[in-house]
Amino acid sequence: MPVKADGLPETAASAPPPGLVTVGRYDEGPGYAVNRPQGADSWLFTWTTDGHGLLTQGAAGARAGAGDLIVLGPGVPHRYLVRPGARHWRFWWAHCQARPSWTAWLSPYAVGDGMYVVAPVPAVLHDRMAAAFTRMLSDARWPGSDTRPPGSSSPSASPPVPNGPTAVAHGTAAQELALCSLEEIVLLASAAARPLPERPGVDTRVSRAEALIAADPAAPHTVRSLAEGVALSPSRFAHLFTEQLGRSPMRALREARLRHAARLLEATDLPVERVAVASGFASPFHFNRVFRERHGMPPGAYRAVCRRDPAESAPAIGFAAGSGHRSEGTGQLR
Repeated sequence: MPVKADGLPETAASAPPPGLVTVGRYDEGPGYAVNRPQGADSWLFTWTTDGHGLLTQGAAGARAGAGDLIVLGPGVPHRYLVRPGARHWRFWWAHCQARPSWTAWLSPYAVGDGMYVVAPVPAVLHDRMAAAFTRMLSDARWPGSDTRPPGSSSPSASPPVPNGPTAVAHGTAAQELALCSLEEIVLLASAAARPLPERPGVDTRVSRAEALIAADPAAPHTVRSLAEGVALSPSRFAHLFTEQLGRSPMRALREARLRHAARLLEATDLPVERVAVASGFASPFHFNRVFRERHGMPPGAYRAVCRRDPAESAPAIGFAAGSGHRSEGTGQLR
């Protein structure tokens, strides 16, 4: 939420040098404040786990609450503090040079003057975000060589919280590992906090169910499981989905599985039977039949056509795709 900068503290604080990767976790009470009139040469990432903070960057500002990722770009005066009236502010922070790809992920959340407010990050991701920050803090302390990175005694377990609230990654390996964890944080938050684009006449719950199918078409989706995923009863969900998209949830699932299977045939050498299983089809025989109905040829022939010389295979691919689209358009694909 935008705020004004009036009344914020004026005591200046230095920022870490731009070439370093630094990370920490703080739990601060009333009176805590940091003011950088010249800004910083590095990016600052803050993720609040409890309490409330207040951040300004130039003329932009935001209140930070649990689950909010707020990012400040370099070169702009900024200040942050425990929000007046709050008992405390518990948050993770990291200073570093952002990887080029991060700017595109953050840009939908820009509020001006190099500030990005990624909120709200869904609560279901908070544990994973915290684990990634904890891993970042551990990896920043890794000296390399033949030593075990902190917190890596059990690959399947979440890393324990390391001793000490801050760490500086000095070695190249430690810096890159720490940045990998931060990249996970930025990607998770930016992808999950952004709502699905609205489409005229399509309920957001139907769009969400479509996204669940597209994300993992091979999963054992059912009308009931999809309905539970969007907080609807199975009957209401099936009716709404069919009414708005013109096909049933299970037909949409089969189409998504066929698209997934086609991509696997194009891009991998997996046997057709394994492509069927990896796409969610329990029976290779059934997979072959519905794939032929959709594409006008069996899976093996589709793969062979895709791997011909482009000039030679174009007519065949066009015919196969055209056959599938005509079948779908006439309602013959069920």
